[in-house]
Formats: sequence, structure tokens, C-alpha cells
Amino acid sequence: MAARTKSPAPSPGSSSGPSASGPSADGSPDTTAEGYLAQFLGAQTVRLGLRERKKQATRNAIRRATFTLIEEQGYDATTIEQIAAAAEVSPSTVFRYFATKEDIVLTDEYDPVMLAVLRERPEGEPPLASLRFLLTEAVKAVSAHEPEELRQRSRLIVEVPAVRARMTETMAQTSQALSVVLAERTGRAPDDLEVRMFTAAVLGALREAMIYWGERGFEEDLLAVVGRTFDLFERGLTL
Repeated sequence: MAARTKSPAPSPGSSSGPSASGPSADGSPDTTAEGYLAQFLGAQTVRLGLRERKKQATRNAIRRATFTLIEEQGYDATTIEQIAAAAEVSPSTVFRYFATKEDIVLTDEYDPVMLAVLRERPEGEPPLASLRFLLTEAVKAVSAHEPEELRQRSRLIVEVPAVRARMTETMAQTSQALSVVLAERTGRAPDDLEVRMFTAAVLGALREAMIYWGERGFEEDLLAVVGRTFDLFERGLTL
């Protein structure tokens, strides 16, 4: 949800999979265990060719190996060479999929579909409502499918400065990409300052919500923390 992957994003006009307008007329998140975004990704994965499925399997193997090694011996002690050996690939293959070790920790499969889902939100939906739906569903999907990785990733964000710094950088990239889509939806220029500031503020708040959750040992419900984050924006950032 933070780092960008090279997975192919579904085409904006795709009609397969869950309804692009979301699971309910008012834009409220799906109430199923996996959530709307996970269903959307699953529908697109089914359509991937053999080559893309193999690439996805390789990415997943590298990520699983990385989290296992970090759990066993710590972040700093885990090397790319060890990750490659555990995933049964070469170090060059690891770097072909992930530019840095931090990216392996931070990358998930949901970022590539987020732009397509945002583009297909109901016409006229307020930008904050669109982002609330999208980011809540992203958190819901990761929580349902990768709960242990999510906790370990959040712990590393709190404890490892390099991971936190890379998270800030990759979330800024995600923010820029989302702001372009929001500009399209609101009839503004792609580099509109207000749109960029708005999107960056929301993504920055989500970053702080994840850190807050990790700092407190995951005791609070993450979706509730995210909900409180968006409630604050809906109140106009007043305390």
C-alpha cells in the first residue's frame, strides 16, 4: 500500500470483476471478509497471462522469504543474497523486482489497482469520500490477506529509520499518482496545487495512523484508527 509495484493495473474501462462503482450506492466499504479492493484485484489476477502470473509468484516468494528472514534474524542482518537464496532466485532477480530491501518490505499488490478503482468511483462523489473508500478498502484488504506481514511491516516502519524514510518517499509517489486522478475527476489541471496538497495531506495522515498503530503494539483496531483519521478530515481538521 505504500511502495509502487510493477504489476499491470487493470484498464479503467474494465467490466470484469466487482462493480466498479463499489459495493453500495453510498460508497460505504464492502462488508465481506476480504473487502472490495481485494475482490477487484482477485478478478484482475484471474485475467493475467502465464508470464504475469509467474512474475507475481516470484514477487510473492521474495516478499515471503524477506519477512521470514527478518523475523528470524532481524532487519539489518538480512541481506539481499540471503533473500535470494531463500526465494530460490538470483540477487539480480530480487533487484529486478525491488529497487531496495525497504521496497520488499513496503510493497504490496494493491497500489497498482488503486488508480483504476479511484477512476471508477461514482461521478460527483466528493474527493474525500473517494479517498476514504479507497484507502479504507486497501487497509481492509491487506489486513484480511496479509495480517502478519502488515504487523511486521508496521513494526519495521516504527523501528527502522530506513524503512520509515522509504515509506515517506513511496507514499509521496502514490500521492502524486492519486492527485492526477483526482484532478481528472474534478476537472482541474494535473499539477493543480490544491489537489496535490489535499491528496498529500490525506496520505500523510494515513502514514501517521499506521505509525500510531504500530507504536501501540497493534492493540487498537486498525480500521478504527483509519476511520478516526478520516473523521478528522471530515470535521475540517479541527480538534
